[in-house]
Amino acid sequence: MDWAIPCSACLTLGCFFSYKLSKVMMKLRRFYFILMASFGFAACDNYLDVVPDNVATIDNAFSMRSTAEKYLFTCYRYLPPHGNATNNPAFTAGDEFWFYTPFIGFTAPGWQIARGNQGVVTPILNYWDGVTQPFNGIRDCNILMENMHRVPDMEEVEKRRWVAEAKFLKAYYHFWLLRMYGPIPLIRENIPVSAGVEEVKVRREPVDDCVAYIVQLLDEAAADLPNSIEDEQNELGRITRTIALSTKALVLATGASPLFNGNGEYTGYKNVDGQSLFNAEYSAEKWRMAAEACREAIELCHEMGLSLHRFSEGIGQFELSPETVTQMSIREAVTERWNSEIIWGNTNSTAVALQREATPPLDPANLSNQNTKGNLAPPIKIAEQFYSTHGVPINEDKTYDYAGRYELREATGADKYRLQEGYTTAGLHFDREPRFYASLAFDGALWYGQGKRDDDDQWTVRSKLGQPQQKISSNRYSITGYWPKKLVNYQNTIGTGSTYTIRYYPFPVMRLADLYLLYAECLNEFSGPGDDVYEYLDRVRERAGLPPVLEAWNQYAREPDKPTSQDGLRSIIQRERLNELAFEGHRLWDLRRWKRAHSELNNPITGWDIDQDAPENYYRVRTLFNQSFQMRDYFWPISESSLIRNRELVQSPGW
Repeated sequence: MDWAIPCSACLTLGCFFSYKLSKVMMKLRRFYFILMASFGFAACDNYLDVVPDNVATIDNAFSMRSTAEKYLFTCYRYLPPHGNATNNPAFTAGDEFWFYTPFIGFTAPGWQIARGNQGVVTPILNYWDGVTQPFNGIRDCNILMENMHRVPDMEEVEKRRWVAEAKFLKAYYHFWLLRMYGPIPLIRENIPVSAGVEEVKVRREPVDDCVAYIVQLLDEAAADLPNSIEDEQNELGRITRTIALSTKALVLATGASPLFNGNGEYTGYKNVDGQSLFNAEYSAEKWRMAAEACREAIELCHEMGLSLHRFSEGIGQFELSPETVTQMSIREAVTERWNSEIIWGNTNSTAVALQREATPPLDPANLSNQNTKGNLAPPIKIAEQFYSTHGVPINEDKTYDYAGRYELREATGADKYRLQEGYTTAGLHFDREPRFYASLAFDGALWYGQGKRDDDDQWTVRSKLGQPQQKISSNRYSITGYWPKKLVNYQNTIGTGSTYTIRYYPFPVMRLADLYLLYAECLNEFSGPGDDVYEYLDRVRERAGLPPVLEAWNQYAREPDKPTSQDGLRSIIQRERLNELAFEGHRLWDLRRWKRAHSELNNPITGWDIDQDAPENYYRVRTLFNQSFQMRDYFWPISESSLIRNRELVQSPGW
């Protein structure tokens, strides 16, 4: 066995979700059949079985605290799999990872979306009426909210907290759908059993109304949620006021972004009754509201003691170099459980399989280990996205040899904590920011951890033909020559045989650096460059080992005044988010809300020529796929069968 799940005391909420849910499902047919007809869902018989056997009533679910608690955990079970490359489209439906063809590793339906194979007959990653069905989660949240008052053996303050958790989850499920589908039906209340046929035919509601309703739920939830979790042993992963306010900031920033704010592309997007679903008029006030929400969330985070994570400078008997400490601060901000930066960690999604897919077979003495898959392959465009060592884009740094970035260089002693000394690799891998080396592994790169704790003796990645990290087998290699090292906990250890001991971590849905950059973005969009914008941008840059933005551009950039204009600073902030949050499930949603996906995802996917053994042949750029993104791809299609069942629904534009 290559990994072991800890006891509930270690895994907290995520562990007992799966245990208790098996005992929680009962048949709520009187709500289920009616509501499912609205969306075209198929009926199912495995809902909430609660003692006594074969009695399917809400009365049983809310007859005592213990059964009500199980129902609350039912509401949590619909949380999206943020750390799952199979079902989270943010990992594979964009351009951040690529795979070999035909891909025979883990199931990667999102990659079919990235390859342009989405359709209306059987939509891929269909969260509308397939996959985990957030609408089902919304229904269960409504049931809990309507019935918590009936539980006899609970204090009112605890009842209000559980209702608040359900309100947050209901809001988040609506938000998850909003980002995918744009205007969606708002399920304010469950449809009663007495409803007529026409009453159950829900329709989409305008985007502004969707955002306003989600924010209303989050505000109501925040009022009755605890600021932080006190019983950490049993409750880590449950929703807090800090999570609610931070999510509110993200929702408002999304609603203020170009895809949703004044988007003239959708002036003709209307319901069957002629109701417009998009407001074509731009509103700067939306950015002000989002900035205020960010500020409020940041203040509470600080009050709760959250701060940007810093790695310890020593590991046992080893003193680490400043370069390694900076890289590990970046890596651990994602992979260290409940570190000081985590606002919301999803305990339902503990990044176990994800780490297998991100790890190449590092140990030359154990290349047959089947649990180091190394399938997740960032393209060259992602490697080029990171800054130079001066903290500016490599094509803007006047000291960086951008034209010669594919030429060969040999690493020297000055590179000893970033590259293997004496190794020949591409110029692209030299003189880059710490996040480049913390986030990516590649031919000639060093890999700290995985059993090696001395940064003078790290794993070296050697991935040309005939070397240890080459294409081991038909289903264990990176098609581009890069791996997302950032996602792998350095405390994992590669053992003998197929043993790979994985230290799980709750996947970070939001961390403080994300919130800081969101605040800087909102402030700049509302009022342009200013001291507060630079302050929060520079906080993230300083932890990443970079100089302040004004200093970096003034000294090294070809356009030194870029950070002083709103447009220029917008470009910088967006690049900062792409670098800081790389591989964490943000890029796809950010590119979409910025309305940049149709340009960024319309470029060739490239990698190195990985089947070559000589450096001069290996470091040839090879086109793997010519990606295409159309305007219709901004929003998922609804299946044709759902549209046939409910004529009040309109299809997403272009489908």
